[in-house]
Amino acid sequence: MIVVAGEALIDLVPQGADGGPHEGGAGDAGLPALAPRLGGGPYNTAVALGRLGSPVAFCSRVSRDAFGEALLDGLRAAGVDVTPVRRGPEPTTLAVASIGADGSAGYSFYVEGTADRLFEAPDRLPDGVRAMSFGTCSLVLEPGASAYEELMRRAAADGVFTALDPNVRAGLIPDPDAYRARFKSWLPSVSLLKLSQEDADWLGGTPHEWLASGPAAVVVTHGGDGLSLYTRDGTELRVPGEKVDVVDTIGAGDTVNAALLHGLCARDALSPRGLAGLGAEGWTGVLRFAARAAALTCSRAGAEPPYATELA
Repeated sequence: MIVVAGEALIDLVPQGADGGPHEGGAGDAGLPALAPRLGGGPYNTAVALGRLGSPVAFCSRVSRDAFGEALLDGLRAAGVDVTPVRRGPEPTTLAVASIGADGSAGYSFYVEGTADRLFEAPDRLPDGVRAMSFGTCSLVLEPGASAYEELMRRAAADGVFTALDPNVRAGLIPDPDAYRARFKSWLPSVSLLKLSQEDADWLGGTPHEWLASGPAAVVVTHGGDGLSLYTRDGTELRVPGEKVDVVDTIGAGDTVNAALLHGLCARDALSPRGLAGLGAEGWTGVLRFAARAAALTCSRAGAEPPYATELA
């Protein structure tokens, strides 16, 4: 069982990014219509793991509103266990996406008084947990951020393999220096650190510095240019990205998270010893699989991770 912990939200995506141009009028000053899409970094990761066939559960707090019901339906449809999800009367967090000419996505968030940020750490994890994944807004927005942090530290102390994708949303971080210090404090509790090159530039530091603080491996994504790997035992390699016609990049990094965890699980490598035993050949296979999965996500609108049959 892989448990993904973090927020579930609704992405409001411009309809033009969905393949259909929007005709603006005087009443909307040319603004595009926004289509709701199920999302949130951890949510997308859980759905992607389920579609790939990994046993996965989602640990979060989700609204009882219509968006919350749709989010849970999406998890169940992907085969995700929602038993650890708690519910609340507060509204669902909204993220308004803007899509650049190259398909890259930017976001503005509506998070005040929403259900997911009131998350409380459960007393116990589901039976058979081999790995936990954390990241994105859930590690920023209090009071839930401290609860997720507590859960991450507890899981690591119990010997659970932990994966972290900070997936920095700078607009939500009021004190960047405080967040950077907090990020460094998480590293002793992290087995696998995955982050984008943009995240790495914003956070500061290098893969070798992060490895010295705790993780057994660091994976850096470079958009269409592929992924880089650095391990504590000195393995360094890079695989190219898969060429694809990009619709948008929503959910691509989350798909990489899921594909990495799925690939490591398939190789019985969800442990520091397992990671050390992969070697360059094993890691190359995992990274190529992740690059292919992310490319498929980028080839369609919104966060639509691939199914295992699409990657066979």
